[in-house]
Amino acid sequence: MGPIEFAAKYYYRGVPKLIYRPQTWTKMSNIIFVDSPVGTGFSYATTQEGFKSSDTKAVQQLLIFLKEWLQEHPRFSQNPLYIAGDSYGGMIVPTLTLAIDETGEEPLFNLKGYIAGNPLTDRQFDDDGKIPFYHGMGFISDELYEKAKDSCGGKYSTPSNVLCAQSVQAIHDKASYAVLKMWANDETVRGSLGVHKGTIGRWKRCNLSIEYTRDLRSTVEYHSKLIRKGYRAIIYSGDHDGGMTIVGTQAWIKVLNLSIADDWRPWYVAGEVAGFTRSYANNNLTYATVKGAGHTAPEYKPKECFEMFARWMSGIPL
Repeated sequence: MGPIEFAAKYYYRGVPKLIYRPQTWTKMSNIIFVDSPVGTGFSYATTQEGFKSSDTKAVQQLLIFLKEWLQEHPRFSQNPLYIAGDSYGGMIVPTLTLAIDETGEEPLFNLKGYIAGNPLTDRQFDDDGKIPFYHGMGFISDELYEKAKDSCGGKYSTPSNVLCAQSVQAIHDKASYAVLKMWANDETVRGSLGVHKGTIGRWKRCNLSIEYTRDLRSTVEYHSKLIRKGYRAIIYSGDHDGGMTIVGTQAWIKVLNLSIADDWRPWYVAGEVAGFTRSYANNNLTYATVKGAGHTAPEYKPKECFEMFARWMSGIPL
């Protein structure tokens, strides 16, 4: 979604080359990309204690960052603000959005809504949606699916008996970022990015070694509060994402119990079906699937996601 990408197709050796990405979301908006929590990307702490984080702590730190950034750049204070993220960001985005809404302190934000792509939202819905999704995609046999469904009663996230646990495990048993690593670990690149020398060791796409507490179990209630407060939101899913499946995402959206404004229909890009969409609550919440996309959708379908974002930001139905 950013303005540049790697020319990975032509990479041979040395520092990977960057090329312009025409489908960049920065054509419609100013975007601040933040490495969060501390210890991910090029973000760092000066003490070991500073690397300890959690969902709620990450939200607090992001709120502090946004306040301090706006104080240093007051000319942006009236710009419409949307909080966005994907994947595990599904736990952070609605939580941070509500925290901004409730802060009541200077500087005040012109908060308008939020964007969540392929979002982790609630482990029960997300996990329970995986097995029906795997079956629907043909990843597991009818026999294995029926065995799991009968023994688990549709509840796969917390198996209630041995047979259920065995069936779920059997399903999970069945069921490239090399260029990026080379680029981010080059000292010349780091210097150009302003990364302080000695603060970061080897760059990792997913740093699983940081001390992090997942203290948010669900953000469904955060979505409910924000939509009822009148904020705009778009939730989108790659329809081939086996981690945060369209089945699980649609299940928790249904629990919000919102009125349907524009019912399930295809949306198009250049005359081709790009996915399916449904809008709720006077069009405040839009849900969209992205056809043929995995985790995350913009990586697989940049053109379609660009069109989706452009229309939504302009208030045009998908």
